[in-house]
Amino acid sequence: MNRDVAVIGAGYVGLPLAVRFAQSGSSVVSVDPDPFKVDRINAGVSYIDDVATEDLAALVVSGMLTAETSFAAIAASAAIVICVPTPLTPNREPDTSYMTSAAESIARYLRPGHLVVLESTTYPGTTNELIRPILEAGGLKAGVDFHLAMSPERIDPGRTDFTVRNTPKVVGGVTPACTERAAALYADACDHVVQVSSPEVAELSKLLENIFRSVNIAFINEMALMCDRMGIDVWEVIDAAATKPFGFMRFLPGPGLGGHCLPLDPFYLSWRAREFDYYTEFIELAGKVNENMPYFCMTKVQRALNSHRKSVNGARVLVLGIAYKADIDDVRESPALKLIELLRAEGAEVVYHDPHVASHHGETSVELTEAELASADCAVIVTAHRAIDIALVIEHAPLVVDLRNATGADGRAAEHVHLL
Repeated sequence: MNRDVAVIGAGYVGLPLAVRFAQSGSSVVSVDPDPFKVDRINAGVSYIDDVATEDLAALVVSGMLTAETSFAAIAASAAIVICVPTPLTPNREPDTSYMTSAAESIARYLRPGHLVVLESTTYPGTTNELIRPILEAGGLKAGVDFHLAMSPERIDPGRTDFTVRNTPKVVGGVTPACTERAAALYADACDHVVQVSSPEVAELSKLLENIFRSVNIAFINEMALMCDRMGIDVWEVIDAAATKPFGFMRFLPGPGLGGHCLPLDPFYLSWRAREFDYYTEFIELAGKVNENMPYFCMTKVQRALNSHRKSVNGARVLVLGIAYKADIDDVRESPALKLIELLRAEGAEVVYHDPHVASHHGETSVELTEAELASADCAVIVTAHRAIDIALVIEHAPLVVDLRNATGADGRAAEHVHLL
């Protein structure tokens, strides 16, 4: 069946993008090697919070969206969009295997006139130096026989104010014609398309966006560490500074960075920069500060338990929220998982409650009840989901460590609540 768009990857980026293309009138095939995802899509059942099942089901019933495990489905598609993971290796270097594999599979079905767009977050140079040679190995030339461009994803899971539709889309092709072709693809699905001069500009713009946040979060985390040493309430300091109507942006401290982008992107850029004999010391320092936060939060729990004459070893700790940020189900790189690991290494019995994550690696979220709270030696608020009853936590947990300022004024007034 001929399709307008083939989206490679049906995860947190690929599925919302496929749905948006289909909603805008393009016929779409979602290609993913995971049979579970493919079966769920074809059944019209969403497995991602950002995609409503009723929206997905309507598109599937209408025939505008289907899913396949085979890359052969891309042969009859006019455009191919790559939305695959870009993790790090154990040595904290870019793992390009998913992008390479996708490009090799696309190359087998590439034909004149195809448009290929890379959306995966990656280092500048990936499109031209990694993807392009693979696609051109069969004899077709980018910018001549087929179009090739980079348009970094900007999806922020859980947001409803800025979505695929109304978040400006940056597009950079290997030639001006490639840029125009890619921009035309997104123009139907996105309200505003921003054309840039090259894939490298598009690639680096995404890293800049995320590293900007990473560096500023590291700064405010360092302020939290200093305030802890000085005995000053960092949250009150931030509130006071935020009253200035200019020259200040509000960033909040926390137990560390999570998600696919913020913890990983600095490593992608620093790795690439070293190839040019440049060392991103400022960016790498920010990464060190953020990576240290779960360890600092572990000491906060230790100190809180000590104030109640208890040891971490043997304590029952209830972790509230294991998703990497509030009101989503994504646990990728979540600092909560690292904190749980550290607590268990010290002998704590750890259970978790998360209204968005029913189970994780064989563990099941416990119900948040008065009895569950009362049985815990310490409740640790790691992710401030709106669905968590904070008042219930304050009232019934004998000890609370609040790493997100979720307890607010009530927490400050309660002696058994310890703030980050």
